[in-house]
Amino acid sequence: MFSLQDKHAVVTGGGSGIGKAVCLLFAQQGATVHIIDIGEEASSATANEIRQNGGKAEAHVCDVTNQQQVTDIFGSIKTIDILVNSAGVSHIGKADTTSEADFDRIFNVNVKGVYNCLYAAIPLMKQKGGGVILNMSSVAAVVGLVDRFAYSMSKGAVAAMTLSVAKDYLADNIRCNSISPGRVHTPFVDGFLKKTYPGKEAEMFEKLSKTQPIGRMGKPSEIAGLILYLCSEEASFITGTDYPIDGGFIKLNT
Repeated sequence: MFSLQDKHAVVTGGGSGIGKAVCLLFAQQGATVHIIDIGEEASSATANEIRQNGGKAEAHVCDVTNQQQVTDIFGSIKTIDILVNSAGVSHIGKADTTSEADFDRIFNVNVKGVYNCLYAAIPLMKQKGGGVILNMSSVAAVVGLVDRFAYSMSKGAVAAMTLSVAKDYLADNIRCNSISPGRVHTPFVDGFLKKTYPGKEAEMFEKLSKTQPIGRMGKPSEIAGLILYLCSEEASFITGTDYPIDGGFIKLNT
């Protein structure tokens, strides 16, 4: 089950965190993985790890906010069966404390970046007769989070784009779903804690972990497992759906 043998998968943000976990798991399941990341060192490291374990991978340096870069790289890949839009950035701030520059940065990466990849990948999927798209939304799209104004805006847009794409390409055999993670322990979290709470990292990590009713943060590998299922043939009857994977955050935080 969940074989991706002979599939070509593109994963944005594949150099670290959830994106990297997806790349490693997809390769393990037989896919040729195309790792898209803005950092050359990070994308190459993921690709090398996959190859060292007998998998197939290619690293591509790309700024997803630049449509020309995206279309050029996707055009060079030529065959895309699966697209995972995992690249994203976060921001802390309310509506009146978020600068225009920060708002634009969040929009450009988290919204326009997803659009650019959809714009480039969908024609290739149509030519091949179908494909699967998985977008990274967030619990922030459906619940109010303190100091996450711009980030929540961007993830709400991702959720809406997911529904639109799922509806528009039914006849083209293209499925499109999203997932909404809660807090996941990634290098980004560690960097955020070090920068924001110097000397109190362990204390704040514990506090943030406890906001999930299950009592801990998720692991990137756990998120990757759900993504693998939704991108596999076993999920061929699923489209236009968002899956929370949040340790009970949405439904059990009362």
